Amino acid sequence: MALTTALQAWRALLGDDAVLDADQANAAYGADCGTVQRQVAGALRLTSAELLPGLLRVAAAQGVALHALSTGRNWGYGSALPSSDGCVLVDLSGLQRIHHFDAELGVVTVEPGVTQGMLASFLSEGRHPFMVPTTGAGPDCSLIGNALERGYGITPHADHFGALTDIEAVLADGTHFRSALREAAGEQLSRLFRWGIGPYTSGLFAQGSFGIVTRASILLARRPARVECCLFSLRDDRLLEPAVAAVRQLLGALPGLVGGVNLMNQHRVLAMTAPYPVEHRGRAATLPPELVAQMGRRYGIAPWTGFISLFGTRRTVAAARHEIKRVLARTASRMIFVGPEFAARLRTAAGWIPGAAGTRLSGSAQTLASALELAGGVPNRTALPLVYWRHAEGPAAMRQRDPARDGCGLIWYAPLVPMRAGEVRDYVGMVKSVTVRHGIEPLVTLTSISDKLFDSSVPLLFDRQLPGAMPRARDCLLELLETGRTAGFYPYRIGVDGMAQASAHFAEAARVNERLAACFDPQRLLMPGRYAR
Repeated sequence: MALTTALQAWRALLGDDAVLDADQANAAYGADCGTVQRQVAGALRLTSAELLPGLLRVAAAQGVALHALSTGRNWGYGSALPSSDGCVLVDLSGLQRIHHFDAELGVVTVEPGVTQGMLASFLSEGRHPFMVPTTGAGPDCSLIGNALERGYGITPHADHFGALTDIEAVLADGTHFRSALREAAGEQLSRLFRWGIGPYTSGLFAQGSFGIVTRASILLARRPARVECCLFSLRDDRLLEPAVAAVRQLLGALPGLVGGVNLMNQHRVLAMTAPYPVEHRGRAATLPPELVAQMGRRYGIAPWTGFISLFGTRRTVAAARHEIKRVLARTASRMIFVGPEFAARLRTAAGWIPGAAGTRLSGSAQTLASALELAGGVPNRTALPLVYWRHAEGPAAMRQRDPARDGCGLIWYAPLVPMRAGEVRDYVGMVKSVTVRHGIEPLVTLTSISDKLFDSSVPLLFDRQLPGAMPRARDCLLELLETGRTAGFYPYRIGVDGMAQASAHFAEAARVNERLAACFDPQRLLMPGRYAR
């Protein structure tokens, strides 16, 4: 049997402890937050990139399909699961080398197992004045994995794949991929210029399956003299349209100073700040609108909350602050600007206030401080409790800080939304209509990618122990994909729950991918089923 022969060859190459059979692999990697189950044929734990070419040659010789993962913490998109059954997983989390760091220009070259937290520790210990490209997923998640999925954040280099320069990968036949510029001029130049020379072939490895990336260089943003965030409220839902126009104006007027803008509906902010009502746990229906409004009044959460990250010198940030106040004057209320000093004072004040009010203020102070850290390039877990909101045990379920292993229910719907007021309103209405119909709370965030486009993140949270919850969540995702596509909204990334349906939406592009695959991977052994591959 081909798989048995391959596993024997891999044990000889990697060692017995690094090779897991099907039962061991499914126990170690089979947990997921979503609704799809996969049967994996085994797993290979790599601790040296030098062993990967030999590993791939064994797969090619025996015709065994592989699926590579960086750390397997792709929560809400499939965790460590492959797009197809029967794959052997290639776990790259053991590749944790930082190959090179340019302390003068701020460029770091890392392997797939290097996480946000590892890079943060490296920069902190060396007192290097650069920022980690953070995400809400937390410090234990891979930098390269997120960048290759075209992840984004609210630090100055918000487009994480855009900050990737020199990429090295191993192709299906065991040969290496290196950029033309690196081959011609060496690593020093290729680390600094992402486009290289000639066709931009490195882009094939973003959301692709043409090879396994073993290292990449990342351009880091220098830590500015001043990092602040602006929080503001929209006291009425009808102010959403003028707020969208104001956000677009700010982004166009303050490039470089404004890192990004988030608009979050009341439901989403409550999911991050208030416990899910105990009396509604175990129910298939969503929270009644009047209860959501009541919770909003209790916790001081408006229909919409805005978050703006600011970077620069004290003088430029002060000027940006003035411009934000001017542009948002007619739409925003309760506007506050938060710097490190304000967050520290708020924490101190909370300690002096007794009872429930002090507890709420303390929680708000911690949330503000954590959000400011994230904006400043310091990874933390401030966003992780959101995933546990609909869990049967609530936050008490956060035992392993791993939503998949802790039994959370989560699928992400993350479409691109044009920054036009009318289309944003149509999009929000569409999401609310579809999610509520399937018993999913309508939690909406709009994050600016530019002054022309939002990316929205909608976590489809569900209680995995509730009968019928998983198929409802699955149906909700599929309806959002189809209804959103018809209305002009489409995800920038897709998890394994929706990949099969989505592949039918780009059949012509899939044919081009197949022609490329015939050259790079004629046996179709790398990540089969991934993005119509």
